[in-house]
Amino acid sequence: MATLFRWLLRLTSAAILLAVLGLGLVYYLAARSLPDYDKVLAVEGSRAEIEIVRDNAGVPHIFPQNDSDAYFGLGYAHAQDRLWQMTLLRRTAQGRLSELFGRRTLETDTLMRRLDLYPLAVRSVAAQDPQALEALEAYAAGVNARIAEINAESLGRGAPEFFLFNAPIAPWQPADSLAIVKLMALQLSGQFREEILRAQTSLALPDPARLQDILPDIPGAGTAALPDYAQLFPGKTLQPFATAAHEMDALSPFPERGLAGASNAWAASPARSAGGGTLLANDPHLGFTAPSTWYLARLELSSGGVIGGTVPGVPAVMLGRSEHLAWGLTSSYLDDQDLFIEELDPDNPDRYRTPEGFAAFETRRTIVDIKNEAPVTLTLRWTENGPVLPRSAFDLGSITPQGDVVSLAWTALDGADTSLSAALRLMRAQDVDEALAASELYVAPSQMLTLIDGERIAMKLIGTMPARDPAHQSQGRLPSPGWIEANRWQGRLPDSANPLFLDPPGGIVGNTNNKVIDRPFPEHVSFDWGDSQRVMRWQSLMTGRQVHTRDSFIEAQLDTVSPAARTLLPLIGRDLWYTGEAAPEGTPERQRQRALDLLANWNGEMNEHLPEPLLYAAWLRALQDRLIRDEIGPLADNYTHVEPLFIERVFRDIDGAGVWCDVIRSVVVETCSDIARMALDDALVWVGERHGTALESLRWGDAHQAAHEHPVLGNVPLLRSFVNIRQSTSGGDFTLQRGRTSGRDPQPFSNVHGATYRGVYDFADPDSSVYILSTGESGHFLSRHYDDLGTLWRRGEYLPMSLDQDLARAASVGITRLVTP
Repeated sequence: MATLFRWLLRLTSAAILLAVLGLGLVYYLAARSLPDYDKVLAVEGSRAEIEIVRDNAGVPHIFPQNDSDAYFGLGYAHAQDRLWQMTLLRRTAQGRLSELFGRRTLETDTLMRRLDLYPLAVRSVAAQDPQALEALEAYAAGVNARIAEINAESLGRGAPEFFLFNAPIAPWQPADSLAIVKLMALQLSGQFREEILRAQTSLALPDPARLQDILPDIPGAGTAALPDYAQLFPGKTLQPFATAAHEMDALSPFPERGLAGASNAWAASPARSAGGGTLLANDPHLGFTAPSTWYLARLELSSGGVIGGTVPGVPAVMLGRSEHLAWGLTSSYLDDQDLFIEELDPDNPDRYRTPEGFAAFETRRTIVDIKNEAPVTLTLRWTENGPVLPRSAFDLGSITPQGDVVSLAWTALDGADTSLSAALRLMRAQDVDEALAASELYVAPSQMLTLIDGERIAMKLIGTMPARDPAHQSQGRLPSPGWIEANRWQGRLPDSANPLFLDPPGGIVGNTNNKVIDRPFPEHVSFDWGDSQRVMRWQSLMTGRQVHTRDSFIEAQLDTVSPAARTLLPLIGRDLWYTGEAAPEGTPERQRQRALDLLANWNGEMNEHLPEPLLYAAWLRALQDRLIRDEIGPLADNYTHVEPLFIERVFRDIDGAGVWCDVIRSVVVETCSDIARMALDDALVWVGERHGTALESLRWGDAHQAAHEHPVLGNVPLLRSFVNIRQSTSGGDFTLQRGRTSGRDPQPFSNVHGATYRGVYDFADPDSSVYILSTGESGHFLSRHYDDLGTLWRRGEYLPMSLDQDLARAASVGITRLVTP
């Protein structure tokens, strides 16, 4: 027995030793790719010595001797910290994810190949101006210098992920950067998803006239009634209902409805600034990931220093400030996409109907390689309107007549896209006028550009606006017959048609993705805007003070009061607040009274430490589901987020919208108060099962955790504990500090989309400007800079944003000198 025990002890000890050695080896290999920020390195491709000073947050301050080397240094710094992210973005744009991830990403690759974004990016290289071409080539050389260093010094393949998903890293090319810009356009565009849902809902509703309730227009000038979707295709067979769309893969660049771009930006003139200088605040909203989409950097150019947010893979400061100018971006919600139903030739399915008769598709074959499987060959098809999409994508089959196909028109499908040239000119602009002139080259993604210089403020919609015929059958709000000339795009509108707000008399401009202009179709900009609620709170905060400061702009950026809660709770609870004597303890009625008492005394602040935001959010979610599921069935699953304008229309009975409260399948005629009471009971059951029945002890932050997840390793057991970042957060769907919820079970209130960058720029004292990221500079999960800025971000704190070179060097944690051989 003693001998057996000794052998068991030896075997156990050996196993433990091997495990420790194995973990040590894994850590050693992973840590090899941690960049050394303090060194001298001889590189090929630069013109002179480049100094990269890293401050204590890991932000690179790049000091070259010429502009070309500034972009070389940025490429090198991006590749030091985010090489895996960059190569993943490039593979996504190329439609080559399946070479690493197998069949999991075949659907994404198929769609990307059909959109043809990467070949369009290759063609767009020749369209750039000489300065942009120089920047693209220098940036690529900088990235490739880091790749060469990794290979020469065996630096852990550049990132730990490359050990798990091994593939050669191809040299960086100028087209790769342009492809990432197009990929961002895809991530920020969601208008075609609105068309699909509108068509599905039109087919599913018993009374199509009620479409204006569930998909309401932003208040303003009225819109002419749209045709019933089925009426656009007389004699054709359409599916009478749609199934719920499946959730997209984490690696898919296609945003779910409601999770495309959003953002806030506002600016004040010197007359409205306490310090006498202009002010600008900007916080672009994107899906949370680890690492963040953004990367902070400072470049010293011949035109002056530039500092702000960059996108790894792109040689530009996309938002930030220089010594003379500051700029911010928000999603414009321009209707820059249209779906077309293309009728096939019944005698030859390789042809489709055009206004002049049947024509052949433009076709090309492409091969998608799949890890550990045989490759798949696709035949890509294009019509005069755009690329043909598969019926299986986005549930398109539910709105496509039998025998027809769907094509997509989109402004980003441009082989002469000069958006990057515009971004680089914007960086060099010295005042608002030069910046506005630079913006004319911008194509996609369309944005609202907010600008300040030392004296002036401006806001302009930038990007190509498609020209539509006034006789368009659906005004671009529904998929339309592609063979009818009036439905087709008629080119592009001139830049002068893009809305511009320059030095307004009130001294304040801003955008929360709200409706910015009220013009008739076809110069309407959009029918589907991103906000009807946050703008009300913004207006209140801006008009509540005669003059503003940097700190008042920060306060507005971090504001967590929900206008929707303040508007809707009195409406839906008006008959429930005080209903007589207290119910017996332990009954559902008593729990309902407790919840109503809490909500009655709440000010609408979506604070993470309070119980009321969770009760309110659960009640509204249950209420909307009860209102719509009876009418549209499984399609209700596609309405993942509460629409305040719909709830308000129903409870105010606008244009007869109160009929939504009656359950069609019941004999009794239910009132809106009945439905509100039943929905509250549903919500309390849901809350009790997941968060407990002690209502006063609930915390909104427990349900509303910001989920910064690694797109590849985020679901891998054990590893996810190292690569995912989760934080309790305040805010909600309709607060200025926006924390967009997932809308899907099992965690419908998880915070998945919000401010991934915040910046506030004060030209009364430019070096007092501040900025912050939602995670950290590094994409390496073993780096202390992987999540260090996320802690500040979660607390509403910022980093100083100075262009003072002495300050950068004084706070440096390392200086990299790139020298020529």
